[in-house]
Amino acid sequence: MIEPGKEKKRAGRGSPAKAAFDPNGPVGRKLKSFYEVIETEPVPDRLLDLLEKLDEAEARGKSGS
Repeated sequence: MIEPGKEKKRAGRGSPAKAAFDPNGPVGRKLKSFYEVIETEPVPDRLLDLLEKLDEAEARGKSGS
């Protein structure tokens, strides 16, 4: 059985789940650094080609209606 005084001590500390979602915590900082690296990479040509084909298909669909 847990004594009442000890229960309060545990509740006062931040829970591991809360700490994991803290944007300024170690996990948040690491995710931010990964995102910044990805953000600076160029968009692959294949993806740009696919987006262009999608735009063309949408334009054909709108003009054919």
